[in-house]
Amino acid sequence: MNGKSKTSKSTPLLGKYELGRLLGRGTFAKVYLAHPLTGGEPVAVKVIDKAEVMDMEGMAPRVLREVVAMRRLRHPGVLRLHEVLATRSRIYLVMELAPRGDLQSMLAALPNRRFSEKAARRVFVQLTAALAHCHARGVTHRDVKPQNVLLDSAGNLKVSDFGLSALPDTLRDDGRLHTACGTPAYAAPEVLRH
Repeated sequence: MNGKSKTSKSTPLLGKYELGRLLGRGTFAKVYLAHPLTGGEPVAVKVIDKAEVMDMEGMAPRVLREVVAMRRLRHPGVLRLHEVLATRSRIYLVMELAPRGDLQSMLAALPNRRFSEKAARRVFVQLTAALAHCHARGVTHRDVKPQNVLLDSAGNLKVSDFGLSALPDTLRDDGRLHTACGTPAYAAPEVLRH
């Protein structure tokens, strides 16, 4: 298989991309490998069904937050959003492709499921640099976990999935966030105490 296998005999996505194989799926979206019709590097396209998002409480603001957050961020350690396309029934987030999967899968494949000290240091440096950039731009991720840290072709980290992120307009008068969210197993203890 050459990576350009079609998922169906459909026309190109809005005259811009040829969708390829399914890369993954989430609660309300599927992510496909896609190739620009004009050539260039392959991308990932998150396909969101508008009807499903509207039927699920809290999902429409989550999609909007993800788009707003990703548009604010330009850093080598943050998955880049190239463009947003839409039809009457779907939203398409065209993003940088991270072909080596996520950090969780990488860890699972390692002996003893842990990094060497050198590899752990590299992960820590890249992740903290990416999150520092997010915070400097007013974006708090709120769901950092190995499944939301992707790897590019060189093995560099890419923070992804900004659907639960908080932006400056979600802060209270005291300048703090007051909504606990994310994955409890990866949350800071102080978040779980409140």
